[in-house]
Amino acid sequence: MSPRPIAVLLAAFLVLLGLVTPAVAAPVQTLTWTGSNSTTEYASAPTGALPGETTIVFENSEATGNTTGMSHTLTFDTSTPGYNHDVSLNVLANPFDPQNGRHEAVVTLTPGKYRYFCTIPGHTTMVGEFVVSDGTGDTTAPVVTAAVAGDRDPSGNYIASATVSLTATDAGSGVASVEYQLDGGSWTAYSAPVVVSAVGMHMLHYRATDVAGNTSAEGMEHFTIVAGQGDTSPPTVTAAITGTQDSSGNYIDVATVRLTATDADSAVASVEYQLDGGAWTAYTAPVAVTGAGEHMVHFRATDTAGNTSPEGMSHFTVVKSDTTPPTVTASVAGTQDTGGNYVGKATVTVVASDTGSGVAATEYQVDGGAWTAYTAPVAVTAVGAHTVGYRARDVAGNTSAPASVSFTVVAGGDTTAPVASLAVSGRQDGNWSYVGQATVTLAATDAGSGVDSVEYKVDSGAWTRYTAPVVVSALGAHTVGARATDVAGNASLEVFGAFTVVSATPPPDACPVSDTRETVVIGGVDSQVENIDIGNGCTLNDVIDENAEYASHDRFVKHVKAVTQELVGNGVLSSGDRNRIVTAAIESDIGGAPTAGARAGDVRKLL
Repeated sequence: MSPRPIAVLLAAFLVLLGLVTPAVAAPVQTLTWTGSNSTTEYASAPTGALPGETTIVFENSEATGNTTGMSHTLTFDTSTPGYNHDVSLNVLANPFDPQNGRHEAVVTLTPGKYRYFCTIPGHTTMVGEFVVSDGTGDTTAPVVTAAVAGDRDPSGNYIASATVSLTATDAGSGVASVEYQLDGGSWTAYSAPVVVSAVGMHMLHYRATDVAGNTSAEGMEHFTIVAGQGDTSPPTVTAAITGTQDSSGNYIDVATVRLTATDADSAVASVEYQLDGGAWTAYTAPVAVTGAGEHMVHFRATDTAGNTSPEGMSHFTVVKSDTTPPTVTASVAGTQDTGGNYVGKATVTVVASDTGSGVAATEYQVDGGAWTAYTAPVAVTAVGAHTVGYRARDVAGNTSAPASVSFTVVAGGDTTAPVASLAVSGRQDGNWSYVGQATVTLAATDAGSGVDSVEYKVDSGAWTRYTAPVVVSALGAHTVGARATDVAGNASLEVFGAFTVVSATPPPDACPVSDTRETVVIGGVDSQVENIDIGNGCTLNDVIDENAEYASHDRFVKHVKAVTQELVGNGVLSSGDRNRIVTAAIESDIGGAPTAGARAGDVRKLL
């Protein structure tokens, strides 16, 4: 019998006798989250993992960037559809807790997607997700490619620098990491294009690894960088506009743009232009502009050394060989009585068109007054007979003959605006917030001509015609406005209502077993401050955690100061109540009793 089977049998025999304990397999992986001073995101978090037993590390300490003593939780979502719900994890960490903010837990992950978040009030945007792949199903390595870019000389060498971009894809478990190695150095994580500027020959290796642990074969790019030629001056570029012009300097039918670029050092590599704010386009030949109206052309040039000129600019106007004036019409609208008079108000709408050079301007005048630029329908409300004149001018300068419409406005019987109102309904919680959604119902009354229209708007949105109750389901604070107009054109005052919509799914209780004493008591010292729930299921006594292990009394007091300061910042606790709680902590003997002198000194510092 060989020595190896003998050793195996001996080990098994010792286990049976209880003299040797079988080795316990360690978790297959460790996933780490960290917290900092941010209330909007975790400082770091994983994006992928393998299935199986896993060590979860959540560290929220000074070492991870939390210098304010702020608390965070790492909580796995066990209710939102679309995610795995088989791991119940809810870790509360503070830099000054007994573990100094670093906590570990062992869980078992299964293939799928997990969602995690922070339950502390005010930290609701600290949320993310990661994917657990089926590590046994993906045996194909990622595909990774490289592209080298930069200015090159006639021999193909890169001038002054070269930029290497890496791209990796994986159709299985997904790309976990991309790495590169430059000139035999150490492998480095790739996060952005790599700029190489040292003169000489270079070799860049690259590879990628997927979440299942498959690593691609190494790729390789080699290239040479030579020194620049000393050209730091940009090219000079000018524009010339040519064509037939009228007496006002406008170009008739067409204007031709010619660009000229020179460079005294290297050479001009490219010339570009941009017409009327469009895309930059390579200039290869004179550009003919035929559209009627005002135009703006920008231009620039780049030399072979990479220097780009400042943008130049020229503007000009193209008109058509047009001798026909525009066509312009007007219409009058409003409520009319039996005699055809307009009751309360008449609205005049002017429409102009031109098939030649296009309409340049439209104008109107009321009762022989000054000509005014027309931009919107004109409302005439003065009682009496009126004449509204109108005319238009095209880009070629042709003006239509003035025309007019006449009408009479009589007094309306209704000068009282309607009254608009709104009501908000729905299921409310103890803070009067609406749970899940709120329904806004609008109403309007008018004792005169009657209600013509009712409108609403939500928050900063546009006014919208109201036809049915409005359901608001977006979480957060909202303001809804209402207004109404009657048939006579009278508009009501705008009325507004404010409310808050909260989630129908309550957040998980961060402290299922809670200290519910009526006041905050620390080491037997009663602070006389009400022991309230801070908003996530934990009371003030829970977060103070007087029964934990602390290195010293000073360390415990520092912990209490940190957590109560954060509660003051979140609006949960007043400054006065914080002072009473910290005073009780100083007077307690948690972590070891201080001397009477030190205790008095600490209280004086606090006050």
